[in-house]
Amino acid sequence: MEEPLVSIIVPIYNREQTLERCLCSILRQTYRRIEVLAVDDGSMDHTGQILEKYRKLDSRIRVFYKENSGVSESRNLGMRMAKGEYIQFADSDDWLPKDATESLLGGIRMGADMAIGDYCRVVGPKIWVKGHIPESGVMDRTQFASYMMKAPANFYYGVMWNKFYRADIIRQENLSCSKDLDWCEDFRFNLEYLQYVNNVAVIQTPVYYYVKTKGSLVDTRIDMKQIIRTKRIIFEQYKELYQIFDMYKENRLKIQGFFLEFARDKNKGKGKRLGQEREQTGYGKADGSAR
Repeated sequence: MEEPLVSIIVPIYNREQTLERCLCSILRQTYRRIEVLAVDDGSMDHTGQILEKYRKLDSRIRVFYKENSGVSESRNLGMRMAKGEYIQFADSDDWLPKDATESLLGGIRMGADMAIGDYCRVVGPKIWVKGHIPESGVMDRTQFASYMMKAPANFYYGVMWNKFYRADIIRQENLSCSKDLDWCEDFRFNLEYLQYVNNVAVIQTPVYYYVKTKGSLVDTRIDMKQIIRTKRIIFEQYKELYQIFDMYKENRLKIQGFFLEFARDKNKGKGKRLGQEREQTGYGKADGSAR
């Protein structure tokens, strides 16, 4: 039986300094049957030249160019064009450990509709391993939702890049990233996707290396008015999920505690030198460039 195709979607905007590191880490995955959908969101630097170079080097790379319209539309285009049975995401200023796709696919193969893994937070020469659920294996959706209730604003639950999704669920339910949010659009997508799963595979192996960039959208363009508006929109989706799971009445106060939370990715955990990961990936340009 042929191995399933995995579509890895990479939205890109002006990332000439870190794009090669990201692409190399994806192309060197131990799981080989992948396609890489690189979506250039109107970059004005040398991103396009890098993409054309790698497209010629590896036929698994598919490149799409579009006018600048934001990360949500880039991800949506990638999902529309994806041919794989499963979908994975990466941002162009981060990178993947070599066994990321294989580890997440292993979780799905245990009979799960979504897989989620720990991730590493890169700060200069150090890396913190980050996660939240203290047990591995497959759990039903209510058990997963109970863990999420304890820390709904944790990056672990909100982002898309430490997860594996079934493409048939995305297509059948017509799921997409919200274009009317500048922030938390990924968490909203996850909340919608979770409505259609029966169980989730939890993997405690780190599946991603995340580098926060100075001057990012949240740091520069999100004001308090936008934060309040966004949290209200996301809370309605969050509340609806627990109502669907028949968990809202019993946990109403805990669920409403969502309003007291803010997206968190603090530098806590066990740190290690970045040089160790440079040896692990085989990519000598792991310079920890800031995002």
